[in-house]
Amino acid sequence: MPSANYRSLLRTPGAAAFFLPASLGRVGVAMTSLSIVWLVHSRTGTFSAAGLVTGAFALSEALGAPQLARLADRFGQTRMLPPTLVVHALAVTVLLSLIAADADAAFLVVGGGLVGGTVPQLGALSAARWAALLRPGRAAELPTAFALESIVNAGAFLVGPALVSGLAAAGHAVAGMVLAASLSVFSGLFLATQRLTAPPAASGGAQHAGEKRQLLCGPVLLLMGLNLAIGIFFGAMQVSVTAFAVEYGAPGAAGPIFALSSCSGLLAGWVYGVRRWRAALPVQLLALTVVLSFGTLLLFTVASPLGLGLVVVLTGATIPPLLALFPVFTTSTVPQGVLTQAFAWLGSAGAAGSASAAALSGWAIDSIGPRGGFAVTATAAAAMTLLSLAGLHVLRRPHTPCAAAVTRDGGTQNPPGRGVR
Repeated sequence: MPSANYRSLLRTPGAAAFFLPASLGRVGVAMTSLSIVWLVHSRTGTFSAAGLVTGAFALSEALGAPQLARLADRFGQTRMLPPTLVVHALAVTVLLSLIAADADAAFLVVGGGLVGGTVPQLGALSAARWAALLRPGRAAELPTAFALESIVNAGAFLVGPALVSGLAAAGHAVAGMVLAASLSVFSGLFLATQRLTAPPAASGGAQHAGEKRQLLCGPVLLLMGLNLAIGIFFGAMQVSVTAFAVEYGAPGAAGPIFALSSCSGLLAGWVYGVRRWRAALPVQLLALTVVLSFGTLLLFTVASPLGLGLVVVLTGATIPPLLALFPVFTTSTVPQGVLTQAFAWLGSAGAAGSASAAALSGWAIDSIGPRGGFAVTATAAAAMTLLSLAGLHVLRRPHTPCAAAVTRDGGTQNPPGRGVR
């Protein structure tokens, strides 16, 4: 059966023991941002305050995630996770205490920043474990493993916000925040106990002399550009679909449209992971971005919420395969000693794109209507296609600068990595 690929992965010794808690913890991470929105609004009565606190959370997470990942690479996940999770729990407690005390918005913004800067990066940690587990002799299974990761991530962002909204609608906004933190913290603590699959920590201070050079290389910069563009696509689609539904007098249609896109993505991600594709990975990347660009052009032709729902089936189906390809390329071009950092930087690029697109698409929609927002999504998709064309050369080189030896600054000799074919 096709699903045997996923079963064989999870039957790998230690795989299920780290994958399952990391997956459950990501539901908590997916709940956190929306939990803050509901929580702050329930206490202050204004969405402006909720937006400020949530913005501080998002910015702090984008800046803090690579630093936490750097600690994981340097000291190991089992040493880094417990203190990080304790600090995160304390940060959530501080924010809840500030809200209960009716503190000024400035203090709430600081509390939101503390929470965001300590969010456990369970997705990056799980991806690094798959790379460490499979790269020695089963690198061909990495696309399937990362497809599984993308499916879980999509599921987390489908289930998590629904849980938060349900609790908040029932008047339990605080419970939503507590549940989010509990899932993240306790799942992370269990993940920290799984020493068998934890990537080895880098040893010695000289090991890090070439970190910046290893991360700021052509393939990683290209992948950061792709993640930035896909973040812009996400952010613009969220605002544009909502505006389109409102303009056509069916604001309630936005939720089903988003759900349809998510379900399409879940199915496409599952199919992508269980098949062995003959095309080279850079060619797959280009093909997916071309399909996404075509789908964004179709957005300009829709004239009803139903038509929009049909188009998002196509655009939504391209996202999980793309999100599975990005870590495969990263694993193939970045040394193990900085791999978690690379994953985190890519995630930060996507978050930055999503945040900026929300403001940009809002301005475009106010100026020329929902199709102004669709223009932002089409531009982002076109940029991804151009970057993918560059990737046909950059990502196929047999020896990438990311994995090159770093010796001039006192770094260690890393064996050159094999390119993606």
